[in-house]
Amino acid sequence: MSESRAFKPLPQLAALALLLGTPLTADAAQPGGAAPQSSATQTTAPVAAPSAVAAAAPAAPASNTPASTTSAGEQSAIASVLRPFTAVLAVEWKGITAGNSTLELTRNGNDYWTYSSRSEARGLARLFVPGDITQTSQFAVIGGEVQPLKFRGDDGTSDDSRDISIDFDWPHNRVSGVAERRKVQMDLRPAAQDDLSAQIYTMLFLARGVKLPPSFFVVDKDEIKEYRYRQEGTARLRTAVGDVDTIVVSSQRNGSSRALRTWFAPSLGYVPVKAERTREGKVEFSMAIRSLKR
Repeated sequence: MSESRAFKPLPQLAALALLLGTPLTADAAQPGGAAPQSSATQTTAPVAAPSAVAAAAPAAPASNTPASTTSAGEQSAIASVLRPFTAVLAVEWKGITAGNSTLELTRNGNDYWTYSSRSEARGLARLFVPGDITQTSQFAVIGGEVQPLKFRGDDGTSDDSRDISIDFDWPHNRVSGVAERRKVQMDLRPAAQDDLSAQIYTMLFLARGVKLPPSFFVVDKDEIKEYRYRQEGTARLRTAVGDVDTIVVSSQRNGSSRALRTWFAPSLGYVPVKAERTREGKVEFSMAIRSLKR
């Protein structure tokens, strides 16, 4: 999950889609009823975790079945996260429901996966965002590490000026493609992620019980940005899918006044159930889970 400047028509809704994938980012059963109320019923408490494990870029797969170097415990943790799911979250902007974001994780075979998001504006927001904002990340899990392979973004209109198409060439440590009609050609940083794979990357760290690295790199269109991550503690939330214990993670790009806070639910395979983006301490918009299918 990273703060991105993509897709401008309604910055709050669009940025949230990119931030969360979005996470929180295909078709799923339509949720019914009113938007859920999500409230913490337990104060935040410190999270104990082992020392951080350095996250190095995984080796490029030589075949369609990468060799696993993970322990049995790590494989179990990975399996708890990497289970296909479809989650629908309601997007709130300034106290009103501005739309829905649908997240879907699907398996392509062996250790290859697709994580996608579709954000749909509702009500008055539809006037500013007429099309559905979609993102897709194809990635591999090599030796327990997430390795993005392809990222695509589309603002749902016939105009391609905001579309993104990026490919990761790990054997040569390069990333290339086109982002908003600008050519992309950059050297990759170790363990770099895209906007969507960053969320899976975070979920796998939490599932292992390993402390998150203090920062990591995210490819954001034609730039590679560094984000600081912090495990803030735990909280119990009342959500549309039941009361759940969560781990709270915050992320912030270096030099930015905006921060993203996400609540991950271990009992649901670390699927995000809530997220808020703040600017200088004030909530700009939030997301709360409405339905989950696994």
